[in-house]
Amino acid sequence: MGRAEARRAQQQRGARKAPGERAGKSTGKKRSGIRRFLNWKTILGTFLGGILLLVLGAVILYFSVDPPDPNKNATLQSNTYKYADGSIMARTGTMNREILPIEKIPEDVRTAFIAIENKSFYKDSGVDLIGVARGLFNTATGRGKAGGSTITQQYVKNYYLTQDQSATRKLRELVISVKVDQRMKKNEILAGYLNTNFYGRNAYGIQAAAQAYYGVDAEKLTLEQAAYLAAVIQAPSQYDWATAGPNGKRLVMIRFNAVLDNMVEMGKLDQAKRATLKFQEPIKPKPQPGMDGQKGYLVQAAKAELGRQGIKDADITAGGWTITLNIDKKKQGALEKAVQDELESKLERKNVQERPQDQSVQAGATSVDAKTGAIVAMYGGVGLTEKAESNALRTDYQPGSTFKPVVLATALETGAKTQDGRPITPNALYDGTSKRPVVGSATAFAPQNQDNINYGDPMLTVQEATNSSVNSVYAQMIVDAKPEKVKQTALSLGMTDRDGWPADRPAMSLGTMSANTVEMAGVYATFGSHGKKVTPTIVKKAEHADAEFKAVNPIGSQVLTTKTADTVTKVLTGVVEDGSGKAVRSSAYDAAGKTGTTESNVAAWFTGYTPELVTVVAMFGEDPNSHSQVTLTGTAGKGRAGGSSFPAQIWQAYTLAALKGQSTGQFDLSDAEMGTPPAPTRSPSPSSTATLTPSPTTSSTRPTGTPDPTGSSGKPDPTPPTKNPTPPTKNPTPPTKDPTPPTKDPTPPDRPGFPHL
Repeated sequence: MGRAEARRAQQQRGARKAPGERAGKSTGKKRSGIRRFLNWKTILGTFLGGILLLVLGAVILYFSVDPPDPNKNATLQSNTYKYADGSIMARTGTMNREILPIEKIPEDVRTAFIAIENKSFYKDSGVDLIGVARGLFNTATGRGKAGGSTITQQYVKNYYLTQDQSATRKLRELVISVKVDQRMKKNEILAGYLNTNFYGRNAYGIQAAAQAYYGVDAEKLTLEQAAYLAAVIQAPSQYDWATAGPNGKRLVMIRFNAVLDNMVEMGKLDQAKRATLKFQEPIKPKPQPGMDGQKGYLVQAAKAELGRQGIKDADITAGGWTITLNIDKKKQGALEKAVQDELESKLERKNVQERPQDQSVQAGATSVDAKTGAIVAMYGGVGLTEKAESNALRTDYQPGSTFKPVVLATALETGAKTQDGRPITPNALYDGTSKRPVVGSATAFAPQNQDNINYGDPMLTVQEATNSSVNSVYAQMIVDAKPEKVKQTALSLGMTDRDGWPADRPAMSLGTMSANTVEMAGVYATFGSHGKKVTPTIVKKAEHADAEFKAVNPIGSQVLTTKTADTVTKVLTGVVEDGSGKAVRSSAYDAAGKTGTTESNVAAWFTGYTPELVTVVAMFGEDPNSHSQVTLTGTAGKGRAGGSSFPAQIWQAYTLAALKGQSTGQFDLSDAEMGTPPAPTRSPSPSSTATLTPSPTTSSTRPTGTPDPTGSSGKPDPTPPTKNPTPPTKNPTPPTKDPTPPTKDPTPPDRPGFPHL
């Protein structure tokens, strides 16, 4: 049989097969449903079609998108800051940039930025497709900012586009970057990138940054200095060494070391030389023209507030803003004068040998309109050239006993009771014995009162304990009110939960967390507003042609009942009339307030308010060289600088001047509830046999009766509180402290000896 005949025979056999067999099915069954379409030809065709569509879309996008004109950030404008009355306070944000050709930027400086931002810069085509895909995915899924940009992409974003994080902007950035990479030389792109970056300190471009951070021209930057500038651009406000907190410094040092390590990996830096390179600390920020006195601090506070409301520092610095502050020129001048007259004029700043302690004194203050929550005056320090961070905003010191009213407010608001079941009110009785161990706490605590004085012999009312800021009473009260509930109250009043807050420890009652003057002004303003939360604000309005800003209402919702808030205010008026705040008494106004002095006298506060103004004045002891906390004792050649000394004197001088010429009102405290007054006398009777003195395992308070030195068991307390050789007189109102009592450095929290005034 020939080949032709064999083929014909094969065809005839195939013609006789069933349809299923002709289709190649040995089973004889037909294909059915979706399986008929899911074969390799269909899948391959779909895949190739998708690729073709993507390529076609990319081609269309490429030819339809061209680099636009430079954006507004490429030509910066100034910002105008105004007082509340509309008069101009300062102008900032002028174009602080000098364009440099690549030849004037040292090779090490260029390499430092490449090492941390885009090691493949000289090899890539201007884009990082994997990075772009990751950035688009993050943006689309709401996982944060798009990332993975090359130096070319960052230059395109800075020069042609905006800081918008949308997927559309990212796609445009991708296409324009490819075109820019094709049309420009790599060194031209690198020069544009270095000249358009924002480095903080109002510096745009490498030349301005070199001057702002190191006081030199860019061509004289060392490798170490360049490594820091390359590190700081990721978060200029957070990483600026002069104002960065511990975490910011830690993060920028990680990036600083990564710059140098990457240069070694790239073969651009010898490992032996790398080992010798050390971080070079930048110089202090220099204020811009027109930022003298307190103006720089006021602008600093305004920018911080705008930042909290979503307006980026870079956008503000780019310019074009008209920002009106709540600052009242008259009150601002009165506050500055009060600090000068009552503190600065009494310090010897220049003669270090004669008054070394005076060099460590820092003051900060915030004054708020009691009805609107507007910050009408603020004092940040002696000036930006001497102190870059505003003392009014700093959060590295404790508020001390100005926190005690928060403990009282919690006890009143929650209906807390003493250890023996009686409601806590301003007339409730507590044991005022110094070093008395608190009862009911898992953490042992027996705080010492100021100068180890025993109060009430030993019983006294909460009002009396607040007047004299008795530590032993408030340490027991916070246990009765529950520390965790006190913390909740503090946060609802506007304080911030920062690291180190002792939430479950009775030492919290003595103000051992951190706070600033703005926060404490908000807390006391809330007391004065009958329990409606007040959030102090410095920005009245901010206007920009391309942005919208809506000021937040400083007066919020009810966070305390009117009865609680008014009762606290009533108690604090007693502090001014008969207690540690007597230094601010005046017939010119109705006032309530509280003094505060922290451990080792490193800070002193007076927080007080009238129906018109809430003002917080604080002093901080800060070593001018190490910036560590040091004692204020010895300020102006005197003894302890407590809250009733310089801070109270500044508060009174300012308040009198600020309220001069206007009629002042009185507190409406009709809802205040002081509780049942105690019996007429709590003095011991020689014939009494009552054995009600508390021990570490008995009640914190004692019902009206006659105390004796035994516990509830009738046996002597194994660790009786130390009594003074000459105890104070047993009057209902305990003695008031001298504004400058003898120096007595106490011991740390949760041990006897924590101060209170």
